[in-house]
Amino acid sequence: MTPPTGARPPRSWRALVAIGVLGLAAMLAFAALGAWQVERRAWKLGLIARTGERLAAAPVPAPGPGEWARVTRTRDEYRRVSLRGHYIGAARTLVAASTEYGPGYWAMTPLRDDRGYMVLVNRGFVPSAAQRVAPPGEVRVVGLLRITEPGGDLLRSNAPAAGRWYSRDVAAIAAARHLSPVAPFFVDADATPNPGGYPIGGLTVVSFTNNHLVYAITWLTLMTMTAVATTIGLRHEWRAWARR
Repeated sequence: MTPPTGARPPRSWRALVAIGVLGLAAMLAFAALGAWQVERRAWKLGLIARTGERLAAAPVPAPGPGEWARVTRTRDEYRRVSLRGHYIGAARTLVAASTEYGPGYWAMTPLRDDRGYMVLVNRGFVPSAAQRVAPPGEVRVVGLLRITEPGGDLLRSNAPAAGRWYSRDVAAIAAARHLSPVAPFFVDADATPNPGGYPIGGLTVVSFTNNHLVYAITWLTLMTMTAVATTIGLRHEWRAWARR
């Protein structure tokens, strides 16, 4: 459609430009957000698949000092590993926990591996601070490799001097208990029963939210709605301009 000959650019022309520019910018932004969520969904599905493979695999020896620098969340978390050595029960640390059994503690106990270093083992849940003695002698532990949780939780910071722990911060626990050398990860022990019933192992929650498809549909729907609204606005302003 050709605008009237000799027409000056009135308010409707400026509105046409404004609606077009703003509508295009909004559509591009919504399209970019939708594409990002599609990429995030692909990444999350890959993460879920890799984690499932690790949980189903046979345990392998926990990484030794020569591998510690290469341990990452993406590559190693939830990998099934095994340890053999002796617990250092006197250096146990209780970390606040909330589980299906109610509030209590994780019993974080260093294990001196037969290879000459230590690994913090989350032996499992205990409902109170009552002493649960680690078994004497050599033990074999099978569990999931977990990445350290520095600092505390969302609402509370660890207070090592006061003996209050809210996250499994490997470096801070090792420093407070004067442990060295200590692996930069910890191991969640599996559900093998312990004498007396406690600690209760095997309580690791492995769950990933995957709402990225819903988010992608939402952003792409908003892009479509913006396109429709922009088209209607442009048509209205064009007709108003043409009538002048």
